[in-house]
Amino acid sequence: MKEFEFYNPVKVLFGKGQVTKLNELIPAGSRVILIYGGGSIFKNGVYDSIKSSLKGFDLTEFGGIEPNPTYETSMKAVEIIRQKKINYILAAGGGSVIDATKFIAAAVPFNDGDPWKILSEEAEVKEAVPFGCILTLPATGTEMNKNSVISRKSTEEKLAFSVTPVFPKFSILLPDAAGTLPQKQVANGIVDAFVHVTEQYLTYPVNAPIQDRFAEAIMITLIEEGPKVYAKPDDYEAMSNLMWSATMALNGLISCGVPGDWSVHSIGHELTAFHGIDHARTLAIVLPGLWKTLKEEKKAKLVQYAERVWGVKTGSDDEKADAAIEKTEKFFRSLGVGTRLSDYGVKKDTIDRIVKRFEDRKWLSMGDRGLTTPDTTRKALECQL
Repeated sequence: MKEFEFYNPVKVLFGKGQVTKLNELIPAGSRVILIYGGGSIFKNGVYDSIKSSLKGFDLTEFGGIEPNPTYETSMKAVEIIRQKKINYILAAGGGSVIDATKFIAAAVPFNDGDPWKILSEEAEVKEAVPFGCILTLPATGTEMNKNSVISRKSTEEKLAFSVTPVFPKFSILLPDAAGTLPQKQVANGIVDAFVHVTEQYLTYPVNAPIQDRFAEAIMITLIEEGPKVYAKPDDYEAMSNLMWSATMALNGLISCGVPGDWSVHSIGHELTAFHGIDHARTLAIVLPGLWKTLKEEKKAKLVQYAERVWGVKTGSDDEKADAAIEKTEKFFRSLGVGTRLSDYGVKKDTIDRIVKRFEDRKWLSMGDRGLTTPDTTRKALECQL
């Protein structure tokens, strides 16, 4: 096991009725801005619960955060917060709303030029406006971590940052609100959470059995519970298990002492930047292709994954690795998630653009051992045409 530090200060409140505690969680007298997305909080009752709990607070509202949150929209919220001297942010919705809120919270006090530098140049974030979250869509795990991913329309870029000041102060997780989600969003959440686990698990052995078992437990739970939620999003028990799995997938726990890869995400972000494909669906394309391309390098963990998660006990190591990849791809497709570039009308010229962009950025050796080179990226995507 590798050396590590673990820190996670987020207070989690899970289940029905937790929104009523908002007035205890947000300091009295705070000037609050509520940030949300396309308006689902008005349909699932969350908005009314927020308004009821925050009676007496100075409350401003800002909606319209996109499914792939943009710098442009986020900066509009930044200006409102600065103008009104707002000192607390409440995010209500899915991972996109929370990711946008993290960037907004960091951008408001940023005084070293364009806040985009936080993403493009890894500019230091010394402080952030405090904020809390109400999660209504299980997927990204952003409700319990310090990570955020933001797109910039003007440059067709999608970049990430991760800094301690943007840990949420609290996160309220509402499986009942998630019960109103359309199947497509449920499927995206399952795939997103699953790939978050594999990015931290499917690297190479480092004798970290407890971390491996944690990761395997989350993946098995997603495989068992995911189809139940996909078939019936308002199955509260199944949705609860999905939501907690997605949170546990990326709150830092399973990454302790083990290498991470994250090149699947780096490649997938480009497919979103260039074509607007849902984040989870880009991961479902890239993951199998990268595993096929790096099968020899990742074989030890692919075999372990095949045996422990998918129950593949017979055959050679090669056959087990191939079966693991095939079963993963089949699982994604069973949720209505395409795993080929052609499923989204993407052609070979996009592969050329992505490879050139990585070369221009000098992203020449991504992943846990620098295995994801521009050439590896090309081969992985060509596997999935």
